[in-house]
Amino acid sequence: MNPDAGSPATPPAPRTASHPALSLPSLLRYWLPVVLWLMLIFSMSTGLGSTRQTSRIIGPILRWFNPSIPDETIRNIQLVIRKTAHVTEYAVLAALLLRALRRTPPGSRAPWNPRLAQLALVLTAFVAFSDEWHQSYVPGREGAVRDVLFDTTGGIIGLAAFRWIVRRRVSE
Repeated sequence: MNPDAGSPATPPAPRTASHPALSLPSLLRYWLPVVLWLMLIFSMSTGLGSTRQTSRIIGPILRWFNPSIPDETIRNIQLVIRKTAHVTEYAVLAALLLRALRRTPPGSRAPWNPRLAQLALVLTAFVAFSDEWHQSYVPGREGAVRDVLFDTTGGIIGLAAFRWIVRRRVSE
């Protein structure tokens, strides 16, 4: 005979607003974009994202617009495009990280949480550092501290944009 047969079942622990259950659809909705974006970042750390590869695209486009454009001008434009790409990809990463952190227990669902923003920035800087470290081992690539600074600046810009968007939505 089962000794527990007559005893009442233990009720499940109540869910609170600050600690909602993390379902698989929720996990995928908030963290899958982060994982996919990280895959894009690290794929660009390979030879695919090298100056040599990107110049094969950018140079011909610039020459199509202006066939007599000097090589030095093309190199300068490529540099600006590449550094802008650094800032942009890490701005998106920081915003995706903050979005995911806000929706993951025990994360806050408050419109703006400075602690989670700081965590998102630290994670972004860590990814930037590890990405540059990885590039230092890839033939034809080099890791550069200045790129970590560009990437982290991108993270700050992404978080500032996130905050601006959240404030606009709250005020509407």
